[in-house]
Amino acid sequence: MSAAQFPSSSPGWAAFFRLSWPPQCRTQGGLGQLTLTGDVEDAKGKLDRLSSMTSRPFGINLLIPYMDREVLELAARRARVVDFFWGDPDPELVRVVHDAGALASWQVGSTAEAIAAETAGCDFIIAQGFEAGGHIRGTLGLLPLMSSVLDAVSVPVLAAGGIGNGRSIAGVIAMGAAGVRMGTRFIAAAESNAHPDYVKALIAARAEDSVRTDRFHVQCALCPSTHGVLRQAIEAADAFDGEYVAEIRFEGELERIVPFRGIPPFKGFQGHIEAMACYAGQSVGEVRGVQPAAKIVSELVESAARFVRASPLPA
Repeated sequence: MSAAQFPSSSPGWAAFFRLSWPPQCRTQGGLGQLTLTGDVEDAKGKLDRLSSMTSRPFGINLLIPYMDREVLELAARRARVVDFFWGDPDPELVRVVHDAGALASWQVGSTAEAIAAETAGCDFIIAQGFEAGGHIRGTLGLLPLMSSVLDAVSVPVLAAGGIGNGRSIAGVIAMGAAGVRMGTRFIAAAESNAHPDYVKALIAARAEDSVRTDRFHVQCALCPSTHGVLRQAIEAADAFDGEYVAEIRFEGELERIVPFRGIPPFKGFQGHIEAMACYAGQSVGEVRGVQPAAKIVSELVESAARFVRASPLPA
């Protein structure tokens, strides 16, 4: 079975993935995504650089609280997929994407939101289960959510949340998923911009070390929300005695991070990295080392194919 039979995508976590990430992921059949915010000039620069690096398709992720209409129009003209998250599905946003010739997707956390995304005209949907890392949209685990969403919509549905190995991919494909979205596993990709101490914490963690909390809510436009983080991050932030857990110099300015601010630790931060928002889904136990993104995707596809072939269920 080829990689195309197990389509996958990544969430576009802006802090983690460098511009080399989408092309490397696509090489092996995945669709790498990059998050763009409301900074138009920054978006233009990133799209120009990304387009110069690859002729292969890539996706752009837009978070509704940060979205700028001009950035959306830029992304829709350059990306194959424009993916929306953290807002009610909007037919007008989908129309902008389609008018530019791209595909539109929406990440959802409930069946009602999935139905709204289909009604808005989305070409496919990502159903995010409660097992996910980062900000979690809904309250259901992936399997009951997928079962309900698949019965309710006719467009393709990708499964997200707690998927970290070929067995998990084969399981959701057997349910009827058109593919998967994975994030936590790729924070430890060689192309990732995650802080090395964060990556080490992920590699050392087990599935039960990923917990659901609402604590990392400070200066967070996606809050109040539930988010999946490492248990150790909560414990370290609780134990921290000081005003700032970390700092980074960005464009000549020193940015200091207060405890429980919802920003993850990427390269360049100094301080108590373990006390920052170390997002992680329940698939974290499958993060066992640093590998190139293309290698991660190829191993996942090969493993999933073996499980599908071995399954007594119809392929």
